[in-house]
Amino acid sequence: MAAKKSEQALVGEWREMLALHARTLGELDRALGPHGLGASDFEVLDVLMEAGTPGGETCLRVQEIASRIHLSQSALSRLVARLERDALVRRVMCSDDRRGVRVELTDVGRSRHAEARPLQREVLARMLDGAGE
Repeated sequence: MAAKKSEQALVGEWREMLALHARTLGELDRALGPHGLGASDFEVLDVLMEAGTPGGETCLRVQEIASRIHLSQSALSRLVARLERDALVRRVMCSDDRRGVRVELTDVGRSRHAEARPLQREVLARMLDGAGE
C-alpha cells in the first residue's frame, strides 16, 4: 500500500508542477502582452541577451536557442520568423560556416527586452516564490 501512496504522491507533485507552469505562462503572457510579446517571445530575446559578448554581439545559432528553450524546432522557426517580422531579431549567415544561420538581436529587440525584463522577473518572483516548498 505504501508504494501505491508514493506513486500517487509522485503523480500529484507532477500535476502541481504542470499547473504552476500553466499559471505562470498565463501570467507572463498577460504581463508581456502590452509590450507585444508572449512568454516564448521574451524567452528567445532573453536567451540572446544572455549570450551577448563583451563586444555586444548577441546572436546564436537556431540550434543553440532550441537547446535553451523548450520548443520544437518548427515552433521555434515560426517564432523567430515572427520576431524577425517585428524587427526584434534578424537572421544572419554564420561567418565561420556559410551553411549556418544565426539569430541576432536588433536594437529594437534589445530595447523591447529592456522594457519587458522587469515585468517578466516580477512575475517569476511572484509565481515561483516558495513554489518549491
